[in-house]
Amino acid sequence: MRRPVTAGSISPTGGIACILLGGFFLTTNDAALKWLTGGYPVGEIMALRGVFAFLPIAVFAWRAGGWRSLRVSHWHAQSARALFFVASSFIWVFGLIYLPLADAMAATFTGPIMITALAPLLLGEFVGWRRWTAVVIGFCGVLLMIKPTGSGLHLAILLPIVSVMGGVARDIITRRIASSESSVGTLAFTTAAAILFGFITLPFGWVMPSAHDWLILAISGILMGTAHFLYIEALRLAEAVIVMPFKYFNMVWAVALGFVIFGDLPDAWILSGTLLVVVSGLYIMHREAIRRR
Repeated sequence: MRRPVTAGSISPTGGIACILLGGFFLTTNDAALKWLTGGYPVGEIMALRGVFAFLPIAVFAWRAGGWRSLRVSHWHAQSARALFFVASSFIWVFGLIYLPLADAMAATFTGPIMITALAPLLLGEFVGWRRWTAVVIGFCGVLLMIKPTGSGLHLAILLPIVSVMGGVARDIITRRIASSESSVGTLAFTTAAAILFGFITLPFGWVMPSAHDWLILAISGILMGTAHFLYIEALRLAEAVIVMPFKYFNMVWAVALGFVIFGDLPDAWILSGTLLVVVSGLYIMHREAIRRR
C-alpha cells in the first residue's frame, strides 16, 4: 500500500507537474459543465458527475493498494473539507451559467489575496505593508472584473469569487492532513459527499440526460476525478506557496477552450483585472517564500 508523502519525499517538480496537468483537466471539465448548465439542475450535474468520477478513483485506489487506501483517519477534517468542496462547487457551477469560461476562471485567481487578507483575523499572522499593498492592488483588479460603472455592472463575477473562498478553506485543510491521509482516500470521501448532496436535490426536479449528454457527464466526471487527485497530490508533494502560482496558467486553458468551444474571448476589463490580480497574487507568494526562509 502506498504511504503518505513525508518530508523526505517532497518533490517540488512533481507538485508543479501535477498542478499544471490537473489545471488542464479541470478547465476542460469546466468547459463540459458549461455546455450542460443550460438544461440540467446544478444538483443533478454534481451527483452524476461525481458517480463517473469514481471510475478514476477506483483505478487510483487499485494502484495504491486496494480498498484499504480509501481509509481516512481525520473524520472531522475530512467532513469540513467535503463541506467546503460541495458548497464551492455548487456556487461555481451556478457561475458558469452566467459567465464566459475565461471570465469565471479569472475570478478564481483571487485565492492568494483572500488568504493574505484573512491571515491576521483567522491565523493570527502578521501581514506587512508590502503584502497589504498587493491585496489592495488585487482588489482593484477584482473591481475591474466586476465593471462598477452603472451600465456595466457584472455582479455574476461574484459567484466564482465566493466559490474561491470555499476552495481556499478546502486547500488549507488538504495541506494540513496531507501527511496522514492518502490522496485517493481524501478524494473518495469528498466525491461521495458531493454525490450525496447532489442526490438530495432529486425531489426538486431532475431531467433525464440524452445519450450525448451522458457522454459529456462521463467525460466531465473522469476529468474532475483525475484533476482533483492531481491537485491533492500537488499539495502533498510541495508547499502551497510553490505550486499555487502555477494555477494561473489555467487562464491560458480557459481562454483557448472558451474560444474554440463557445467563441468567447475575455474583454479588456477582464484582461486588465486579471493582470492586476495575477501580479498581486504572485507578489504575495513571493513575500511568503521570503518570510519562510
